[in-house]
Amino acid sequence: MPLRACHACGLVHRVGEVPRKHRALCSRCGSTIRRGPRPRSAARAGACALAALLLYPLAMGLPVMTLTRMGHTQEATIWSGMVALMAEGQTLVGLVVLFCSVLAPLAKLAAIFALSAGELILPRRHRAATFRVVEFLGRWGMLDVVLIALLVASVKLGDLVQVHPGPGIQAFAAVVVLSLLASALFDPHSIWENTQYAVA
Repeated sequence: MPLRACHACGLVHRVGEVPRKHRALCSRCGSTIRRGPRPRSAARAGACALAALLLYPLAMGLPVMTLTRMGHTQEATIWSGMVALMAEGQTLVGLVVLFCSVLAPLAKLAAIFALSAGELILPRRHRAATFRVVEFLGRWGMLDVVLIALLVASVKLGDLVQVHPGPGIQAFAAVVVLSLLASALFDPHSIWENTQYAVA
């Protein structure tokens, strides 16, 4: 009978096969140690990740804000804002925006989709390392939202500048929500299960 450690308190249990729609709980803290087979969880996580990947170009290309200053109106996208920061000499800030708002979300979504597709895309020997990448990138998930808030605060000088949200905000919010759903629906235990379920 395999041993499993509780992720919350570290207590090690002997856990056998768990029936479908059931879960094994820690005897000390009550956290879930193992769930029964959930064949649709991978398909749902993969569907959310794929939908977010399809919306991603819109989130990058549509304007996220419209700036009006002294009668002049300018639209800004996440991509154009990053390019403008680098062109103005703010290379460090531009690189942070590039990583947190462009590269990290894209890599996380692609990795979740690959994990959800099973061995159709990713061999079993690479799945654990890919999931560790997903966990690492997930820590930076909300930093891009903070960066947008700081950008608005930096350009809004009293009543001299008016900032209005653009259609890119909705696309960006949809990508963030779908990314969170994909992360929540994906079952990491399926990486080591004998039966793999491909995205339907």
